[in-house]
Amino acid sequence: MTSSLEHTSLLHRRGSRLSLEFQPGEVQSQMDLDDPDQLVLRYARAMMCFVLFKPRARHIVMVGLGGGSLAKFCHRYLPYARITVLELRADVIALRERFAVPPDDERFRIIHADAAEYMARLQNSADVLLLDGFDHDGLPSSLTTARFYADCRRALRPDGLLVANIFNYDPRYPILLSRLRQRFQGCLCQFQGIAGNNRIVFALKAASGRPTPALNLLRRVARHQGLWPGLGFGLVNRLLARWLVARLRGSL
Repeated sequence: MTSSLEHTSLLHRRGSRLSLEFQPGEVQSQMDLDDPDQLVLRYARAMMCFVLFKPRARHIVMVGLGGGSLAKFCHRYLPYARITVLELRADVIALRERFAVPPDDERFRIIHADAAEYMARLQNSADVLLLDGFDHDGLPSSLTTARFYADCRRALRPDGLLVANIFNYDPRYPILLSRLRQRFQGCLCQFQGIAGNNRIVFALKAASGRPTPALNLLRRVARHQGLWPGLGFGLVNRLLARWLVARLRGSL
């Protein structure tokens, strides 16, 4: 059994920031102790742009709990959504209270499971699937296979959205994009420069064969690398993510 000391060795506090780090200095997740529900990291705000495509998701499935930033944000600010989190590491789950992650209830659940195995059970279940599962070595190979991406697509409802966090310096990055493009029949987009070295890929299960608001938006973003023609640069996209998060929090 993993000891509590091993659990807390993953925690690092610097001022008012509490970080989850699998290796010292390599931040997996971060929380502002003065504002626990704030999305501190840029990539987390970028992943929340899924709301642009799916504004009323009924079921959100997350791969990777980390410090729970996305999980607790969605739990608090998307009250109409049911949230299921798949986390492989028991020692990470054991830290949920330290990161102010809410307890399980009728619309929020953390499952101790290998997502690569569990995903096949979720056929036609999720409106949004957030892939943010990392270990000491980065993105596990089991979460990058063509079979896993096929299981992800089957797990989504028609017009469902997958959001994948991938490092641009991962040598497999072109291969992973190719696999996602193939499994999602080319329905992919990214917001240019929205999260630094984190590339946030949005892939839509456009099953009906007819245009939908989500598909039309995805095609627009793919064409311009952002929402606005001629303004698809990183700064504009990062401001978009900040604005969206602030709007969800009701601070605008």
